[in-house]
Amino acid sequence: MPSTLLFAAPADLTVSLIAGLFGLLIGSFLNVVIHRLPIMMQREWDNDFAEASDKPPVHTEAYNLVVPRSACPHCGHQITALENIPVLSYLVLGGKCSSCKAPISARYPLVELLTGALSALMVWQFGSGWAGLAALVFLYLLLAMTFIDFDTQLLPDDLTYPLLWGGLLVNLNHSFASLHDAVIGAAAGYFSLWLINYLYRLVRGHDGMGYGDFKLLGALGAWLGWTMLPAVVLMSSVVGAVVGIVLMVLNRRGMDLKIPFGPYLAAAGLICFVHKSEIAAFLGSAYPFLQ
Repeated sequence: MPSTLLFAAPADLTVSLIAGLFGLLIGSFLNVVIHRLPIMMQREWDNDFAEASDKPPVHTEAYNLVVPRSACPHCGHQITALENIPVLSYLVLGGKCSSCKAPISARYPLVELLTGALSALMVWQFGSGWAGLAALVFLYLLLAMTFIDFDTQLLPDDLTYPLLWGGLLVNLNHSFASLHDAVIGAAAGYFSLWLINYLYRLVRGHDGMGYGDFKLLGALGAWLGWTMLPAVVLMSSVVGAVVGIVLMVLNRRGMDLKIPFGPYLAAAGLICFVHKSEIAAFLGSAYPFLQ
């Protein structure tokens, strides 16, 4: 696919480094999304419940991704522009609030660094044209969902649906998969996990995974095509099972321990996205019907 922005794919090192710096800024914004989106959802649910009960709204003040300004949760000190420079501000402040000296979570700069590094990788792999831009959107939505699911065991519709429809739109021109494979992938991804959960509920009497997981796998199928779904499910299941067993042993809670599956789906989807040709070649040689 020809580049329409800067250079032909794959991009050179300079363009990839620029994408990495851009990714640091996006990572700072993703930290806001990861923290605020679940709170926004809870506030909306509270107000909907109050309305259904003929009560006044519980939350009336504005709260979104822009308002109010970011502030220290301990002392309320509003974060200035100089204190909000990705990674650098954290290092200069020594990982502490400039006002009350309360510690700042190291996850903030880690998310920024991870986003920057993966942004550079995406542009290096897919170039700086429309395919590269689409790959960045794919990456950013997956990163936000990964950390939100870790924190809350929720995969917001505000992220899964744009990822799903974005994959179908991007593949109108066969950017990463044919539209035929993308549509089947979206349907197969959703209904495969839905069926597994349905059978689990018949046996155990309760859901084994959230509906957000169905939507996420459907979205991955829309981007990658249906032939990549076996690899995504296998990789995510193996890693998730290993991590789950370790956590169950450490926490001594047995099968009652709830483990988010979204992060493992997202990681497997990202690996398959970057290494699709190699994985497709392997799957095609092992299972000819997937070709």
